[in-house]
Amino acid sequence: MKIQTRSGFVAESLIDGKRLTVGLRSNVSLLSEISIYTETSEVKLFEVFAKIAKKENDGPALDHKVGNNELLSYFEEVIPDFDRDRVYVSDIKKVLSWYNILQKANYITALNAPAVTTTGTVTLGNTSIEEPVEAENAPEEQPKPKRGRKKKTENEE
Repeated sequence: MKIQTRSGFVAESLIDGKRLTVGLRSNVSLLSEISIYTETSEVKLFEVFAKIAKKENDGPALDHKVGNNELLSYFEEVIPDFDRDRVYVSDIKKVLSWYNILQKANYITALNAPAVTTTGTVTLGNTSIEEPVEAENAPEEQPKPKRGRKKKTENEE
């Protein structure tokens, strides 16, 4: 999403950079809300992307246009316990297509970036526990300068 409007939002294509207006009535799914069924639970799509990236050393994945048996065996290497009854070949094609689009736009390398580990003290009641705490590598937000009101002069009245 690039810009939010009153009637929806403006999206920019990662492939060619073209902008598209998406209305409020359009059915849009966020990649962060999509999961893949496994035999025991569900795996978030970005976890699947991270596993593909690890397998491919942050390189491109298998082309989504190859045969069904090849797609199934590749996906089984990535997620060995995916639910074969609820995950269709068309789903695998979408996952690999999305991954390759994001990988080409350099969004995949951030998935496997190491987190910074620091040590801190946590106090619970009267007990102090010292454990490593993972923190994300987020840039610090700088406070925005306040805009003052323009003072009226005698000539403006």
